[in-house]
Amino acid sequence: MHAFDILGDPVRRRILELLADGEQTSGAITRVIQDEFGISQPAVSQQLRVLRDHGFATVRPEGTRRLYAVTPDRLQEVDEWLERFRRYWEQRLDALATEIARGKRERRLQAKATENEDK
Repeated sequence: MHAFDILGDPVRRRILELLADGEQTSGAITRVIQDEFGISQPAVSQQLRVLRDHGFATVRPEGTRRLYAVTPDRLQEVDEWLERFRRYWEQRLDALATEIARGKRERRLQAKATENEDK
């Protein structure tokens, strides 16, 4: 199955977003997903299994708990596919970074000018 077939599901994308913040217990993931999507615990477990079976997540037992984590390999596949499209937004992001830096510089200069006027 192609990576985008897996990522096409909003529940699976949300689970990966949760896992991007670090390892999570299946219970913690289930609570968030149930609250946000209103699906049952078995349905969440099914989505976790899809992520595991297709290499997007790993699970390790810790006592009675199951801890899930992102597996970066399949996400690398997505990143490589997106590479050909980056040119469409990189230039805009570079321009945004320039404007942010310009704004910070102007604020610093204004702060110095105000500081000098107060002396």
